[in-house]
Amino acid sequence: MESFLNKLKDITTFIFDVDGVLTDGSVFVTETGSQSRAFNIKDGYAMQLAVKCGYNVCAISGSRSKSSIYRLNSLGITDVFVGARNKDEKFKIYLEERHIKATNVLYMGDDIPDLGVIQLAGLPVCPADAAEEIKAVCEYVSPFAGGKGCARDVIEKVLKVQGKWMNAEAYSW
Repeated sequence: MESFLNKLKDITTFIFDVDGVLTDGSVFVTETGSQSRAFNIKDGYAMQLAVKCGYNVCAISGSRSKSSIYRLNSLGITDVFVGARNKDEKFKIYLEERHIKATNVLYMGDDIPDLGVIQLAGLPVCPADAAEEIKAVCEYVSPFAGGKGCARDVIEKVLKVQGKWMNAEAYSW
């Protein structure tokens, strides 16, 4: 656990999968075929706070959900990549364009499509209900399930270790 806490000191960037991490993986389909997802408000709070504190916050999803883009943009997250067939490649391009070192990235994924990219991140983490193959390669498994506060959990830990949690400047609107 100590090496995990030490790695939190170097995190400048949070990258999240969407379905199964920022949502519980449920997709609600209406009679007309439109789809919607439920996002956790506490995860959203922590994500917008991380943006305000100067962290890079990004989402990479295999889904093409426009509602996910809308939700994340409303939190101040402009780096939202949907329809990513190759998450590894999108991850590498994002880091290169932003001049970010992989060692400074916390990536949270939950299922097999995240396996390659999770192994590229400096700090691979996952929700409690992640696939066993993902848990096996992660340095931290949140006690919270996908869509149930796991993003808040890791963001809060990083901000606390870096002395930015409960920082009055970030709470001014």
